[in-house]
Amino acid sequence: MDNSPIYVREKGNLRRVGDIILAQPKPLPSSSSSSSCRRTNPFVLRKEHFVFTYNEEGSLRYTTKSLFDIALLFVADNIHHVDSLVDFPEQIGDRLFVAAEESHVFLNPDVSQKALKLFSDAYGDLVLGSLCLRNRFPLLHERITEIKTFHSLKSLDLFGCRLGDDHELFRHLTSTSLASLTQLFIGGNNLSDAGLQRLTAPVRIMHKGLDSLELLDVSYNPVSERALRYLKCLPKLVKLDASGTNMKLGTALKTAVWNLLGLIHSEKPLNTFDHSGCKTEGWAEQVVNQWETSGCQMPKQKKMEESRASALRFFGRQKFVREVLNASPLIDGKEANMEKLHFYKPTASDRLRGDMDPSTTECLQIKNPASCIRKRTLESSTCDASPQSPPTKTKCSSLVFTAEDTDLLNSY
Repeated sequence: MDNSPIYVREKGNLRRVGDIILAQPKPLPSSSSSSSCRRTNPFVLRKEHFVFTYNEEGSLRYTTKSLFDIALLFVADNIHHVDSLVDFPEQIGDRLFVAAEESHVFLNPDVSQKALKLFSDAYGDLVLGSLCLRNRFPLLHERITEIKTFHSLKSLDLFGCRLGDDHELFRHLTSTSLASLTQLFIGGNNLSDAGLQRLTAPVRIMHKGLDSLELLDVSYNPVSERALRYLKCLPKLVKLDASGTNMKLGTALKTAVWNLLGLIHSEKPLNTFDHSGCKTEGWAEQVVNQWETSGCQMPKQKKMEESRASALRFFGRQKFVREVLNASPLIDGKEANMEKLHFYKPTASDRLRGDMDPSTTECLQIKNPASCIRKRTLESSTCDASPQSPPTKTKCSSLVFTAEDTDLLNSY
């Protein structure tokens, strides 16, 4: 049967598939009874098709698995040949994912990306709804291709992952594939004002990405008050952590945050920023753990025609991974002793309680964010309605792209 043709039915038409090579079964223990057919034919019963138990007398007994389990194992071994799992029941998808995980499909770099994308496209946040990579920067750098396939994340913790100002993950964070992201932790990444400007450039210029973001953590980054204007493009932002930055708590900072973002300073640290509730949740939780445990094992490099080029690639990768693994985190235990700069959007009940400090109350009395938003909307519409007239207000002129924004737009 290993040389027999394979047919598939699509849209009522039956066609022959000649380029599909089925995965070879795992080799059985060497014995005189094992035949060549068992070694080459994937349809012949294998050791994985039986359940071995012991009876009361201590004798070994075995029973065959159900046809469904055998078929599930076969599909899991050949998951890279599956075109789509859309409209398959969640129960089937869950069991198929477990079977693929047990077969170490997601540890194979040649198959893992396609397999994870297959499940993510069909089951969304069931595969992974929350991902915590706090201080796990080796895992991020080694598995960034697979991590990009999780496009239904609602919470993503990248604290201490050494992103810098120009990481390739920035484009993915502001892409439409992460439209459901509501919580983003990018603290401790040596992110400056320029990096925050680059991160939010697609949102500010092309109005795409981070539409649902409600919580943002930029703590322990060298960002200043100047970077606050880059966050004005986040319409649903209600909580911000700026602890350990170049911002200094005072009336000027409180007024700037209130006027730009409509947020006030919290006298007590917000529990949402203590990272106690951030964890990896979904079917792929154990897959992420497997990646981390096998992270020290270097993947085998494919043979190349030029052995010198192959050696340079191998040892260059080894050096990169060794440096990343031996590097210490950017943030140490001193963060607990630093002043917390937590900001949140006040509600009507917060104002009625009257438990806010005098400087915050003064900021609330200076400007009303609702009227400020309406004012910006009216001014923006005025600028759009009369494009031929020269801008007479500073707010209208601020809508014009700067040279830096133009360069960022060209890079995308």
